[in-house]
Amino acid sequence: MRENEKVYDAIQQAKNNGVKAVVATVVKVYGSSYRREGAKMYVDETEHHVGLISGGCLESDVREVAKTVLASGTPLLKCYDMDEDLVWGLGLGCPGKVQVYIEPVS
Repeated sequence: MRENEKVYDAIQQAKNNGVKAVVATVVKVYGSSYRREGAKMYVDETEHHVGLISGGCLESDVREVAKTVLASGTPLLKCYDMDEDLVWGLGLGCPGKVQVYIEPVS
């Protein structure tokens, strides 16, 4: 996965520059999803981000959750139910559930 290499590079740059950051990783998928387990997204304290964990529908929420994780230093497991009728209403096309582990870069 070439995209994960870019995430790892961003992590290394953050460490080298003393920038606080988090990594969000898809850890479990139930049903249909645009991305599978192992997909990663990097978000730093300036809201710069690298990588995708979905087809674009989860990234903005993960950036918001990243702020909480950055402030607390505590990792978080977040479950997204992609049932478009119940939650999104956007015609997403992947009505599965996705668990994302969001952790600070140490």
